Amino acid sequence: MLNLSLTEILQVLPAILLGLTVHELSHAFAALRLGDDTPQRLGRVTANPLKHIDPVGFVLLLVAGFGWAKPVVINRENLRKPARDDVLIALAGPLSNLLLALVLVLLLRIVLALVPFGSPRAMEITASVFLVFISINIALGLFNLLPIPPLDGSHLISNLLARRSPSGSAAYFRYGSLLLLGIILAERITRVDILPVGRVVHAVVRAYLRLVGLG
Repeated sequence: MLNLSLTEILQVLPAILLGLTVHELSHAFAALRLGDDTPQRLGRVTANPLKHIDPVGFVLLLVAGFGWAKPVVINRENLRKPARDDVLIALAGPLSNLLLALVLVLLLRIVLALVPFGSPRAMEITASVFLVFISINIALGLFNLLPIPPLDGSHLISNLLARRSPSGSAAYFRYGSLLLLGIILAERITRVDILPVGRVVHAVVRAYLRLVGLG
């Protein structure tokens, strides 16, 4: 989202708020279902976006194209099976975004079917709005599935490493986080996509649309 105009930022803002809220709420709800009420006590089992937004991370997401939400804090000691449940909680966020995107694609299909004789311009605007929400949720889902700390996809590897070497797991998290930051900064400086997330997002969006006959 680098170099977006104010108008473009305002257009994507609702989609980002929805995507981040669903993502973090899903983490919190999964933790609660798996035995840890820490997120509930901290007020994170809510659809209020203000509870999930980190101000600095949110501003960076809008102006620099990368950022973060407020992490959902959990207590592994409350989980029934800590290693397994930690992975499930981590995956709940990105999978919820991918599921929401699918629901939005289905809703778009229904809306367009209900107004077949509407103005072409109105239908174009409707489709464009939906596509922003769909694309952002798919992007959030796929990016967070990358197995690079501190992204959600790294939890499986981190837990596997922790079984054999706690120090190795700690090093994986520390250096993986630095690697991710380095990749993001390198992409912004060189304007070269080192991580092919954008291309994969476009491919998944097209696949979703084809799934409901819109591709």
